[in-house]
Amino acid sequence: MATPQFPSRPFTGLGRASTVGQQQQQQQQAAPPHANVYQPPSYGGPSNTYGAGAGAGAGQRDAMARQERERIDRERREAEERAGALDALSEEQREEINEAFSLFDLDKDNHIDYHELKVALKALGFDLPKSDILSLLQTHGIPASATSTHPATSASATTKPTFSGPARLVLPHASFVSIAASRILARDPRDEILRAFELFDAEGKGNINLQDLRRVARELGEGLQEEELVAMIEEFDLDGDGAISRDEFVGICLG
Repeated sequence: MATPQFPSRPFTGLGRASTVGQQQQQQQQAAPPHANVYQPPSYGGPSNTYGAGAGAGAGQRDAMARQERERIDRERREAEERAGALDALSEEQREEINEAFSLFDLDKDNHIDYHELKVALKALGFDLPKSDILSLLQTHGIPASATSTHPATSASATTKPTFSGPARLVLPHASFVSIAASRILARDPRDEILRAFELFDAEGKGNINLQDLRRVARELGEGLQEEELVAMIEEFDLDGDGAISRDEFVGICLG
């Protein structure tokens, strides 16, 4: 007896796979572009906070470098001017400048502040107004924090003070010598002579008598005899009044 033949059945597994594949292809075609591509979350645009800080730091470094170059140029010019001025001064004038600085450098830090500068110059015969003293400090001075006796803190070591008033600037010894020397050389010789005359004529009477010579000789520690002092008066007392007048003293000094 012959075995009946069943009608062939389609391979459902392959059919299911084909159907699923078609559905996936249709879904991919229907999806928007890049729908299946991983998109990282957005955290916003980069902040410019660090960029601004870097820009400010660069500007500060440029300003400090410029100030350093200006300081070096200023010190070079002052050294050249000081060398020329000192060569033109007498030994006595150089000693006078150094003595004035040492006398009024009250804290002995080799720098003088506004008040010390004012009285030191006045001792040399230059009674300058406040505006001129400030101008000298702003031109030739340095921040007080830059001196050895005023060590800079971590904050001030990288930032120079913007306030340039008398309390923040000091003048080094070398700069003082340069300033004083140039002013002494520019001074009228007659003014220098009259200053010397006033040292003898302490009472402002207009002449130098024997008593004045005794006092000055005693203050200077000169062991001059009375006869020598009298001889000095007689030699330079041209009008015979027993004293040396201002004009006679100037004539003696100018030769």
